[in-house]
Amino acid sequence: MSPGEKLDPLPDTFILQPPVFHPVVPYVATIFGGLRAGKMVVLQGAVPLNARRFQVDFQCGCSLHPRPDIAIHFNPRFHTTKPHVICNTLRGGRWQAEARWPHLALRKGASFLILFLFGNEEMKVSVNGQHFLHYRYQLPLSRVDTLGIYGGILVTAVGFLNISPFVEGGSEYPVGHPFLLKSPSLEVPCSRALPQGLWPGQVIIVRGLVLPEPKDFTLSLLDDAAHVPVTLRASFADRTLAWVSRWGRKKLILAPFLFYPQRFFEVTVHQMCVAVKLRNMLDWFQGAALWTDFYELDSATM
Repeated sequence: MSPGEKLDPLPDTFILQPPVFHPVVPYVATIFGGLRAGKMVVLQGAVPLNARRFQVDFQCGCSLHPRPDIAIHFNPRFHTTKPHVICNTLRGGRWQAEARWPHLALRKGASFLILFLFGNEEMKVSVNGQHFLHYRYQLPLSRVDTLGIYGGILVTAVGFLNISPFVEGGSEYPVGHPFLLKSPSLEVPCSRALPQGLWPGQVIIVRGLVLPEPKDFTLSLLDDAAHVPVTLRASFADRTLAWVSRWGRKKLILAPFLFYPQRFFEVTVHQMCVAVKLRNMLDWFQGAALWTDFYELDSATM
C-alpha cells in the first residue's frame, strides 16, 4: 500500500456521516442532519437462509412509547408463497395504504447492496445495481431523523452519502462501492505508513471485525530500525488488554474487555508521544481480527 493511498474509495464530498460496520440487529441510529432530496443510504449485507422478513424504517424519532411515525417502511417478506416487498407509512400509530412489489430481487443466502435514493417527492430503491421500486412520500421527508433496521438480516455496512452519484440526466442506478470489507489492501497482517510520523495530540482510529474463534491480536508501532516501541495486545484467553514494551514487558490496561467474536470494534489511540524516532509505520498483525478501516486525525477534530 502506497503512503498516499486512501482506504475509502468514496470521495469525501459524498460522505454524510461515518459508515457503520457489522451493526447488531435490531439497529437504530440517528441520521445526521436528517434526510433531504439528494441524500442516499447504502445498505450492504446478506439474507440468512432461514429469514422470514426484515424491515428498514426511516423514522421520525426513536422513542419506544409512543411509537414514532415511520415515513418509509421497506419490508421484504420471504415466508409467503410469492416473496415480495411491502412499503408503507405509519402515521399517528396507524398504517396507511400499503404498496406491494412482487418479483423480489433479494434471495435467501445471498448477499446484496441496497441503495435508497431520496428525491423531492419519492424514494427510489435499487438492489445490486438494478432499479427495483419507487415509493411516494406520505409524510414530509424533513421529519425523518432516524434509521431502524429489524428482523432477519445480516448487515455488514451502512453508508450515508451526502449527494447523489447519478450522472445528470442519466437513468441507470450506480452499483455503488462496497466499503472495502473484502479489499486485499486490508488483509492482515497489514502495514500502514504514517507519512508525517506521530506527534502529541494525534489520533489513530482502527476499525475491525473479531474472527469467530479469536486468540489474540496486536496493534504495533515501528521505528526506523524496525523495532516495536509500542504494542497494544488483546488476549482472548484471559480477556485482558495490555501495553507491551519492546523488551517484552507487559503492563495490563485496567479497562473492560469489550471485544467479542464476530463483533465489530473500534480502537482509538490519542495523545500519544513516543520518545524514539518512529519509522512512520503502523502494523496490524493477524490474530483475532479483520481490519476494516484506518484513520489519522488530530485530537482537535474529535
